[in-house]
Amino acid sequence: MDKVVGVVGIGIMGTAMARNLRQAGFTVVGYDPVPAACARLQDMGGQVAASPRAVAEAAPIILMSLPNAGALTDTISGADGIAGAAGTGQIVIECSTLPMDIKRAAFDAMANGGKILLDCPISGTGAQAVNKDLVILGSGDKAAFDRCADVFTGMSRVQHYLGPFGNGSVMKYIANHLVTINNVAAAEAMMLGMKAGIDPGVVYNTLADSAGTSRMFQMRGPLMRDENYDTPTATIRMQLKDISIIDAFAADLGCALPVYAAASQIYHAGKALGRKEQDTAAVCAVLETMHGFERKKPA
Repeated sequence: MDKVVGVVGIGIMGTAMARNLRQAGFTVVGYDPVPAACARLQDMGGQVAASPRAVAEAAPIILMSLPNAGALTDTISGADGIAGAAGTGQIVIECSTLPMDIKRAAFDAMANGGKILLDCPISGTGAQAVNKDLVILGSGDKAAFDRCADVFTGMSRVQHYLGPFGNGSVMKYIANHLVTINNVAAAEAMMLGMKAGIDPGVVYNTLADSAGTSRMFQMRGPLMRDENYDTPTATIRMQLKDISIIDAFAADLGCALPVYAAASQIYHAGKALGRKEQDTAAVCAVLETMHGFERKKPA
């Protein structure tokens, strides 16, 4: 059983994690309510289970990457949820970015079923996940975290253990605060260069190796340069979900985030302009629209 791992949620992240775990020699048993997602798992040699509960009855360690709070509640506490699975001691590595109260409720439901929930959000995009270039922001039971070492190694680049359950989510909120700002800052730099008459390719190539660069500029700058927004690794819709969580978290702490608040509005504008399913790099297109700017087409 040591080489069997479960995956619940076979979207952009879940697919990449499952594929990397298969390549690392794991038997992957997974579930997703979307038939096409299950087909992807089968195509990579994984086994499709009938429910989250069935995944937990086949695998001692389960990875979860879910789109929203309702999906987590259903997956853990629903009629076919993991908390009600036969056996005890299963470990769920919960990788989603979700509100703290929802994760704590899931933690309690798992504990009542004799199982362990780890709070382990991921820092990285879907494109990074393909290359195992993910950072695990882990928290919860330390012994359980240590038992997951081989699974973590199979789907991520580095793992940080941050202490009690919930600390992983706090660090992810902080990380996504920076991502929100840095992505818009990259777009703003591209916009400034283009308005000045410099080709976006020259702007990117020059700044990507300068003191002003950032990981976001290096990752999303090429998409902005090429106006390549329709094959997303993280959508504006997903970013707005995270923004709402960070807004509430900061409000509870009474912590003002003025730079972040200004950057957040560009994502809201992107949604209003019909770009919510595009890559978050499309904030560059939003700024172009705001400026009434049209790129010159190649002759």
